[in-house]
Amino acid sequence: MKIKNVAIAVSGIALALSLAACGGGSTPTADTTTPADGGGEAPAAEGYNLVPKDIDGDGYITLGFAQVGAESGWRTANTQSYKDYFVEANGFKLIFADANQDADKQKQDVRDLITQGAEVIDLAPVTDSGWEPILEEAKAAGIPLIVSDRQLSVSEDLYLTYFGGDMEAEGNRAVEWLTKYMADNSVAEAKIVHLQGTIGSTAQKGRSKALDDAVAANANWSLVAQQTGEFTQAKGQEVMESILQQNADFNVIYSENDDMTYGAIDALTAAGKKVEDYIIISFDGNKSAVQMVIDGKIDVIAECDPLLGPQVGDLIKKAAAGETIAKITYSVEGVIDSSNAAEKITVAFGS
Repeated sequence: MKIKNVAIAVSGIALALSLAACGGGSTPTADTTTPADGGGEAPAAEGYNLVPKDIDGDGYITLGFAQVGAESGWRTANTQSYKDYFVEANGFKLIFADANQDADKQKQDVRDLITQGAEVIDLAPVTDSGWEPILEEAKAAGIPLIVSDRQLSVSEDLYLTYFGGDMEAEGNRAVEWLTKYMADNSVAEAKIVHLQGTIGSTAQKGRSKALDDAVAANANWSLVAQQTGEFTQAKGQEVMESILQQNADFNVIYSENDDMTYGAIDALTAAGKKVEDYIIISFDGNKSAVQMVIDGKIDVIAECDPLLGPQVGDLIKKAAAGETIAKITYSVEGVIDSSNAAEKITVAFGS
């Protein structure tokens, strides 16, 4: 059984630089990898010489933003941060494309952004593979490309920079928290229901890898069920209902975003289960989820910051001014539990 109101201090861990989205809503900071040394005409990043600029001479840089969709509160906040920042007052215009979580549509969206006059493209990819031909087209058209939120499994000479979360590091923070919680509260076993995000996204890959590695390393950890909830509340609830109907024996829920966590909690409640009897681990940091930490329904949230618009805009301005920028910049994130939820809710995103 869960012991409530136990303040748990979690030590920081090093951010891995592997290909791995995305969070309190305070003014974000970033952990920046060392910029590559540039030669010649101040390349924007190593192996990539396209620099953002006002091509049509209208006084603004036009950003084409290829968004994943609107599957979650995190994604809604992420989109709004771009719409709020990329305005003429900040020196930008915005062309927005919503892929509705369709990887094929998103590839066409990027091609459309090229023809619509985008001077920089920001891609938050649905999945991390199959992008080489499209990125080659953007490069051939002379349009710099930024990857945000979720990384790509492509050669680094096909994009300017990546900005967003380190998904595997987020997962590692969550499993470190669970390890300490179990030790502090004499929990003998972790029998885990794993709600995965959209399969093939780097958010899913990184967060799932962290848990899979921890299960393999701990004899008293086991996966009772592992299934995608597609990052949506409705699917998270559907999957949890199915697991409960099978009378599965579990005491931990590892849910790869807050929306699926809401669905899982709804399923538990509808089935007459006491939510407090389960150790519930979530990801993102929506305000509603942080309130659930305060209320004792969620135990910990591994943060993933959605408010990337201003930070991406800053990177574009630096590159346009001739500065060499880092190939990868990770958001600085932590965990939210009973020790800091009251503070975090004052700056959390969403509602």
